Amino acid sequence: MPPLSRYMIRMALVHFALGFLIGGLMLAYKAFPYAPWVMRLLPWHIHSLFIGWTLQLAFGVAYWIFPRFALERPGDPRGRAGWAWASGALLNAGVFVAGLSGVIGWNVGLALGAALEALGVFAFVVHLWPRIRPAIPQ
Repeated sequence: MPPLSRYMIRMALVHFALGFLIGGLMLAYKAFPYAPWVMRLLPWHIHSLFIGWTLQLAFGVAYWIFPRFALERPGDPRGRAGWAWASGALLNAGVFVAGLSGVIGWNVGLALGAALEALGVFAFVVHLWPRIRPAIPQ
């Protein structure tokens, strides 16, 4: 498994654990109101599970599994890896900015975090686009 896939899958597991921890805190608050600020963690919970866990796990596996350029191109068989690394960095930064902005109530930060996440998706599409081809060349 390439290092980028390992990094993205490990970060996805971190987001998974963080998202479920936050969800558990919010669920406990509904049963036993102990700290009203806990409900402000909802944006972090949503971004951590939907973007950080689900999307990043899919990107990490896709980077590993999609067809490589074994014979056609010299160098990196997975193509332009810089775009994929940028994607992982942008996704994680977007989740952090959106989550933190939700906690402090900064709506512009929520939009900025979502924009970073969208740029991360775009960067991964740019990376993966040349690798989408038939398994057997025609």
